[in-house]
Amino acid sequence: MTAHPEKRIDAERIDEERIKNLLQQALPPVAPDAEPARDLWPDVLRQMNAEPAPTRALPQSEVRSIPWFDWALIAGLVLFAASFPATIPVFLYYL
Repeated sequence: MTAHPEKRIDAERIDEERIKNLLQQALPPVAPDAEPARDLWPDVLRQMNAEPAPTRALPQSEVRSIPWFDWALIAGLVLFAASFPATIPVFLYYL
């Protein structure tokens, strides 16, 4: 059995009012003229023009080495796909 449409609309309106009141209590009001205490654009420009921090270059052997767990995961995925070929489109979808 379904409830009367009027009762459902009243319940939805009550829920909306309750949510509105909870949000008003949880979030402080924002002043209409709220602005930062100072101009932030010079800081943005300074960061954009700054030299990037030096990065530590990884040796070539570390870049090319793949952990054993990744190989095991790939092997398991290949075995699963070989056992259940219908799952291949699912794997391709999530790539």
